[in-house]
Amino acid sequence: MAEFSIERTETPTSAEQRQALMVDPKFGRVFTDHMAVIRYTDEKGWHDARIVPRQPLQIDPASTVLHYGQEIFEGLKAYRGKGGAVTLFRPEANAARFAASARRLSMAELPEDLFLGSIKALLKVDHDWVPTNPEQSLYLRPFMISNEVFLGVKRANEYLFVVLASPVGGYFSGNGSIPVWVSEQYTRAAPGGTGEAKCGGNYASSLLPQQEATDHGCSQVLFLDARERRFIDEMGGMNVMFVRKDGSVVTPPLGGTILRGITRDSIIRLGREMGLKMVEEPLAIDDVFRDAESGEITEAFACGTAALISPIGEFRREAGTVAFGDGKTAGPVTMKLRNALCALQRGEEADSFGWVHTVSL
Repeated sequence: MAEFSIERTETPTSAEQRQALMVDPKFGRVFTDHMAVIRYTDEKGWHDARIVPRQPLQIDPASTVLHYGQEIFEGLKAYRGKGGAVTLFRPEANAARFAASARRLSMAELPEDLFLGSIKALLKVDHDWVPTNPEQSLYLRPFMISNEVFLGVKRANEYLFVVLASPVGGYFSGNGSIPVWVSEQYTRAAPGGTGEAKCGGNYASSLLPQQEATDHGCSQVLFLDARERRFIDEMGGMNVMFVRKDGSVVTPPLGGTILRGITRDSIIRLGREMGLKMVEEPLAIDDVFRDAESGEITEAFACGTAALISPIGEFRREAGTVAFGDGKTAGPVTMKLRNALCALQRGEEADSFGWVHTVSL
């Protein structure tokens, strides 16, 4: 593993304060005491790997990220497993996607050993922040920005990589199904664009339609394809899947506009091992409304690192609303997949895939 120098905070959070903060942490509002930092320049490559007290970043107002948006990020979780062990779920897949996002944004690629090393080094220092509550986890946010100082449209030659950690509970409030607004005016990504990259610009462009969703009483927004505004693409911050009455699970195929969700891929592979028929095929929004009304589609759920597997109760659009199942509770296939994935992530079931990594503390 890469060597990280460690500078511990002089004002650590006490055990009592930490316990109070972790009783019911709101997603992304509570942070651990430290962060990982690595710098890059074309001249030196990756260097100055450190664990330091969490603190504001100091960047020049002419830093390129502020003007040209070279920025990418990842999201993964650390879990408290059996015997108090700290585990990660498929972190090498996050490292590979982070490198792919960097390539698409013309940024320096962070080697896998540095990506994984930064997370493990941070966990060694802040492992007390990994919740023991099985409904909680420690969310990890690696991100990279360009911080060369110049004004001009070209690839930057200087970058800053940082990892933050945040104890979290559920992404959505409450335990029931969520309503989702179908955006027919805005799109998320087009072929040849940055849809597969996990970059801030994709999420910034989703905020206005997300507000539209909120105005219609919905928790999330669903985007359609940019060409025809007909086929389901993905949601504002996660992938989407449907369950047909024959028990098969279907999700839109990857094709450059949909983020290659690691949770999505895990569900597909796990479902097949469980004997479920997992299908990747285009889904027209009108067909989904029709099939939900007729009972051909019985369940729908969102999936992602933050949301894990969250049941969808309704789709809403200007023309009307359709419910999945009773529109209130998770269906049996959704719960079967959710329980199996949770058990695997938390080390409660045998890991035949080799996905769970135990962190040496």
